[in-house]
Amino acid sequence: MDLEGGMSGDFFTDVPARIKFGGPDSTDPLAYAVYQPDRMVRGKRMADQLRIAVCLWHSFNWPGSDVFGVGTFDRPWLAPGVDPRTASQAKLDAAFEFIDKLGVPFFAFHDRDVAPEGRTYAETRANLDASVDRIEKHMQRTGARLLWGTANLFSHPRYAAGAATNPDPGVFAYAAAQVKTMLEVTNRLKGANYVLWGGREGYETLLNTDLAQEEVQFARFLAIVAEHKHKIGFAGTLLIEPKPQEPTKHQYDYDAATVMGFLQRHDLAGEYRLNLEANHATLAGHSFHHEVATAIALGGFGSIDVNRGDYQNGWDTDQFPNSVDEVALAVYEILVAGGFTTGGFNFDAKLRRQSISRTDLFHAHIAGIDTLARALLAAADMVEHDTLAAPRKERYADWSNELGKSILGGSVTLAELERGIAAGEIDPKPRSGQQELLEGAVNRRIWRAGSS
Repeated sequence: MDLEGGMSGDFFTDVPARIKFGGPDSTDPLAYAVYQPDRMVRGKRMADQLRIAVCLWHSFNWPGSDVFGVGTFDRPWLAPGVDPRTASQAKLDAAFEFIDKLGVPFFAFHDRDVAPEGRTYAETRANLDASVDRIEKHMQRTGARLLWGTANLFSHPRYAAGAATNPDPGVFAYAAAQVKTMLEVTNRLKGANYVLWGGREGYETLLNTDLAQEEVQFARFLAIVAEHKHKIGFAGTLLIEPKPQEPTKHQYDYDAATVMGFLQRHDLAGEYRLNLEANHATLAGHSFHHEVATAIALGGFGSIDVNRGDYQNGWDTDQFPNSVDEVALAVYEILVAGGFTTGGFNFDAKLRRQSISRTDLFHAHIAGIDTLARALLAAADMVEHDTLAAPRKERYADWSNELGKSILGGSVTLAELERGIAAGEIDPKPRSGQQELLEGAVNRRIWRAGSS
């Protein structure tokens, strides 16, 4: 690839102009087996139900390194000695070539994904402005839209002890300036959301940590971000991404329930929603399904970073999703709740370090997108046939009767309930939860989606 080249695509030369639908019997690895953007599912186009995004960090800004070895990927713009500005332009050109050929509607990025940090803050801003100019041209050319933007508040050494929760208020100020800039960039690019990912908002040891102080700082940071959102007229949604640990020992945004409790405690629940990641859910000891259902139940559901972990590895491996069984139940909850509004499915996923072919990036995304598409069809089938809704409604039906209404309505006391039990007026009997029946019913819908 010529790093001095223009906007036209010449990085993925082995891939056709656009990935097309080949159907379930197709043997072409560069064709979708299930995903059809215009197929109607529950009254919406499949593309509008899934709202798929490509992330720029793992796919174009990560060299394929790990703690034991250097990068393995063929990414010319990451090579040592390349002029940073030239490299960022080449990176963007390759990224939008990929997005356009893949045929997905959205992308997402951090500020440092698209522009290098300069020697001064002014130089850093200039680098970002130049990249944003180029992004705008690519968006106009391809029709791609921004699902969300965010600021990298974790890579630079200044953020080793956190950003908003740092013991140095100067670091807090620097992080605030960085978020202000990226929030304005996201607004300029008409992004649907802005994400705050607290990559190091936590602690490595309690021996030097003031938990109460850091909570106050974090809450204040989120408050001034929300204030600036309204000041600039950003119409998108502010999102927080829960994560339990890694790189720190403990993250303050541990899981969906923790974040929602934090937001409610600091009167911020009306300002933020959640950007959930599947692998973060499993690191917290939950299922992906659980985190989605919890966020919806607490009124905080926003968007999804879709990936998976490795069951034998307690690490954020960020692998591409490949299990329809796991994803379908999460998609079911999203459909029942009315679907995405501003959010979507962002592929926050990494190639494996040995997947060094440029075309491997297409293989990974195509397989992941087909997994989402099949999960959507299975979830839609479950909604249509009341696979879970009807049994749930029946299980809680007695709460609509006189006793249930009096308990929830506050018209009955503890003593009155005890008298009803003692008099034999209330005599509950154990009932089957029918777990195995429901598991079988879900599997049948998943199998049916695979044959449709």
